[in-house]
Amino acid sequence: MSEVSVSSQSVLGHRAFVIFWIGRIVSILSFQMVVVAIGWQLYTMTGSALDLGMVGLAQFVPMVVLTLLVGHVADRYDHRAILLFCQLIEAVAAAILALGTAMGWLDPVTIYIVMVLVGAARAFEIPTMVAIIPGLVPRALVPAATAWFASANQAGQIVGPVLGGLLYGLGPGVVYGVAIGLWCIGAAFIFMMRMERVPRASEPVSLRSLMGGFHFVRNDPVMLGTLSLDMFAVFLAGATALFPIFARDILETGPWGLGLLRAAPGVGALVMSVILARRPLALPIGKVLFGVITVFGVGTIVFALSTHLLLSLAALVVLGGADVVSVVIRFSLVQLRTPAEMRGRVSAVNGMFTGTSNYLGDFRSGAVAALIGAVPAVVIGGIGVLAVTVLWMFLFPNLRRIRSLDEVPAVPGAQGTRPP
Repeated sequence: MSEVSVSSQSVLGHRAFVIFWIGRIVSILSFQMVVVAIGWQLYTMTGSALDLGMVGLAQFVPMVVLTLLVGHVADRYDHRAILLFCQLIEAVAAAILALGTAMGWLDPVTIYIVMVLVGAARAFEIPTMVAIIPGLVPRALVPAATAWFASANQAGQIVGPVLGGLLYGLGPGVVYGVAIGLWCIGAAFIFMMRMERVPRASEPVSLRSLMGGFHFVRNDPVMLGTLSLDMFAVFLAGATALFPIFARDILETGPWGLGLLRAAPGVGALVMSVILARRPLALPIGKVLFGVITVFGVGTIVFALSTHLLLSLAALVVLGGADVVSVVIRFSLVQLRTPAEMRGRVSAVNGMFTGTSNYLGDFRSGAVAALIGAVPAVVIGGIGVLAVTVLWMFLFPNLRRIRSLDEVPAVPGAQGTRPP
């Protein structure tokens, strides 16, 4: 058996990571079901592309506002307790949606308020989930564990939208009710998880300590280039908010078609993440990163111009596979280049750069689509991704030249040089 295969299997030999991995699948499954139901329900209420984009903005605002607090909390408090609290908050949000649907008082404003609540919970959840991985497996297995973590995300993103689209035929309240149960199950998995205690930040709380993650990223050109490249690519290419328009008005399908569109990127990403879990990247990392971002941009353009469901799904599958390579590279670099006591703050910055760009990108696409149409809005975004990729190759030559995820040089101005 190859060394790579043994390494991959070793990740799943760590019980705490397996529990974490299953819990993550359940959590993302719930979120994706809710997003599909909200998208179709809101578009039925308003018929407005801008209103669809506002769902992304509602999640973007709490992520930006809470970034400094999120990193501070993740570095100082028990990761399990943070994740458990976030799961329960998301279950409460689904309960509000279910109740409002059943009693007939759910309207767009209420949906936006609920999504602000979900965005706040995910602001704490996402960086904590990234920061917790090195405490679940040995350092040598972090890249493989990151790939398995990505596969959990993608498994949820495949099954969740399809299940949500199918269950929507029984009514949106059914979707929200199932999501409540799944989030409670996810919380139970987090509760069962046991892990080694990781070093906590001990410096006094100050503006300097709160800003520590930003200072660290700013002083590391490779990390700054990686995070900012992904941020602009996702911001410009964000089109998921417009999927209800493509599903109903362009591809002429129903909620099931919307579920397939939302699941398609996850199919490509799941396949690629499993490949990366078993065969970690051996090619020059910098070139791979710029290559997959280029594919991401091209896939976005093909999807925008397609009028056939199968072609649209194929473009999204390719797009998703390219995106997960970027995710694995980015998450691995963040974890391997960051001291343990700062991972929460740096992961929070990573979340602000990349997580919020998803939601702000949805708002951008919705706003532009309201002005010029959905297809031109997405085409322009894909072209913008290609332009940013070329520009970043010249602005961040160190990123272009990096060859391995294990290249962890000392970072000037950072607190510590590398994790133990």
